[in-house]
Amino acid sequence: MIEKINLNHILFLDIETVPEEAHFHSLDDEMKTLWEQKTQYQRKDDFSPEEFYDRAGIWAEFGKIVCVSVGYFVVKGDIRNFRVTSFFGDEKKILRDFNNLLNNHFNQAQHILCGHNAKEFDIPFLARRMIINQIPIPNKLNLFGKKPWEIPHLDTLEL
Repeated sequence: MIEKINLNHILFLDIETVPEEAHFHSLDDEMKTLWEQKTQYQRKDDFSPEEFYDRAGIWAEFGKIVCVSVGYFVVKGDIRNFRVTSFFGDEKKILRDFNNLLNNHFNQAQHILCGHNAKEFDIPFLARRMIINQIPIPNKLNLFGKKPWEIPHLDTLEL
């Protein structure tokens, strides 16, 4: 199956995330309580909510995206080049620019997103941060109600 995929139809992606606030002390009281509740199972009695906060970047509710990098193949004549670009800076701008790339250049049925652990992390994180930032979720990231075989993604973790 994978041998039949046209490389020109794949958008490779990776995101980098960090905690939304630099320090636990910067959270308001409600977010501190939510953080404590959300992480209680993972922390057990080993860490306080404050000590565990450096891991907040893996939860979309407590983290933010600081970079989205993408790569794709471009063929000119008989030469294939691989282009790479990164969106970084303000999270809302990152998400808008990435959204525009998907909607304008990788929105057809033949287009496939590819990343390492992207199905479990990158793609849901991107979609959740778009919801939080009130940015419409592009079709390629909108997985709600879809069966696994209906999702046009490759995950190198599964290969």
